[in-house]
Amino acid sequence: MTRSAVFSPFEIVDGDRARGMVVLGDHARNALPDEYGDLGLPAAEFERHIAYDIGVETVVRRLAGKLRAPAVLAGFSRLLIDPNRGEDDPTLIRQLYDGTVITGNYPMSRKERERRLERFYRPYHDAVGAMIASVAAASKRAPFIVSVHSFTPAMQGRARPWHVGILWDSDDRAVRPMLEAFADEPDLVIGDNEPYDGALRGDTMFRHAIVNGYAHILIELRQDLIASEVDAASWADRLAPVLDAINARDDIHEVKKFGSRTGPI
Repeated sequence: MTRSAVFSPFEIVDGDRARGMVVLGDHARNALPDEYGDLGLPAAEFERHIAYDIGVETVVRRLAGKLRAPAVLAGFSRLLIDPNRGEDDPTLIRQLYDGTVITGNYPMSRKERERRLERFYRPYHDAVGAMIASVAAASKRAPFIVSVHSFTPAMQGRARPWHVGILWDSDDRAVRPMLEAFADEPDLVIGDNEPYDGALRGDTMFRHAIVNGYAHILIELRQDLIASEVDAASWADRLAPVLDAINARDDIHEVKKFGSRTGPI
């Protein structure tokens, strides 16, 4: 875990905004500002998936470089507050996560909840929104938004066979080409809305892509495949040409509102 008295809720990795792409890493880091200590947890808990998406920071940085596209990374652990949840989501600030009690999050006063929203969650989303707007302005077209996450090889005693999961709600403009690109690779098991369903009201893709009609894709990579720097870089290299080809499609840069399976927008 990284701790710092001078703490930024996000980091910008700059790139060519005229390319019309943005790469996001909601759960890229396990960092906490000094004032929150360790939230009452032993250091080992911050090396687990409950604190961050293992391998994602390397993948995002490498993808941004290969695609020459800007990226935004959240600077804080999701144990502090989860940027990939709506503000009214009950899992926004977890008190129990995969068997671990986060004592520093209990009890959670309304004042402290609002403080974390104001200091960490909202500045990150403001930065994401500003980056998307700047990419739209520079490219003079609707931007393509790529979000990268990672998932555990097993959950609650069940193995997860997928190497990659492609999550989505109703807009499949980027999803179908991605699934087709990997369909002929016999060594890959691809999850279509596995191991999670991509329809999550209020999450990052809902907030910044779905409501705006922007093409988007959320890529989940299995953590044991990207845990090392070398493997994470290799997966970024594998994904980059596919995403580059998707970005070249005309329909990717049109505003189209498909709605959401979670209900009216």
